[in-house]
Amino acid sequence: MLTITGLSQQVGRIATAKSEGAQQTSDEALVKAIADGDRRAMQTLYQRHNVRVYRFVLRLTNDASVAEDLVSEVFIDVWRQADTFKAQSQVSTWLLSIARHKALSALRRRQDEQLDERAASAIEDPADDPETIVRNEDRSAAIQSCLSQISAPHREVIDLVYYQEKSVDEVACIVGIPASTVKTRMFYARKQMEKLLASAGITEL
Repeated sequence: MLTITGLSQQVGRIATAKSEGAQQTSDEALVKAIADGDRRAMQTLYQRHNVRVYRFVLRLTNDASVAEDLVSEVFIDVWRQADTFKAQSQVSTWLLSIARHKALSALRRRQDEQLDERAASAIEDPADDPETIVRNEDRSAAIQSCLSQISAPHREVIDLVYYQEKSVDEVACIVGIPASTVKTRMFYARKQMEKLLASAGITEL
């Protein structure tokens, strides 16, 4: 006979299993569920990727308020356009592509401002403890200073490859240029960064 206590335990186990299941669901499956109107899937996808998208947009716009607004717009687009995702690239690549388009549109509306990533060094990684943040602060600031000295197209490629961990093909998809052009930009960007980082006493990104 099932007691009240036993029923409560079963309900708890079911709830835990659902929560764990949501975390283990692939991004592609979440987008498919979102296309079917699943708000819980939308929440899970947002929790997984909102920080990544925010940092990327912030490096492009150098405006925390604008970045926050654009992140909201990105996920609103995901909710509305989930059924258009064809899984030809990773979901994270799709998200960054939407974010890039919105960031560049915002910058065009604000033509008097230039791309600048210096403020990105002030963003704390929630995965880091205070001691780690303090230890990395000077190095991060130096890298951001070096990044600000190279051209915007080169900065963008460096950001996507090193910070977003995207492949050449994924960067090409996000930026909308041939993979060969991405490789060329990476070559020149790395050469410039090597010289700048060496001057700053840093041996690698």
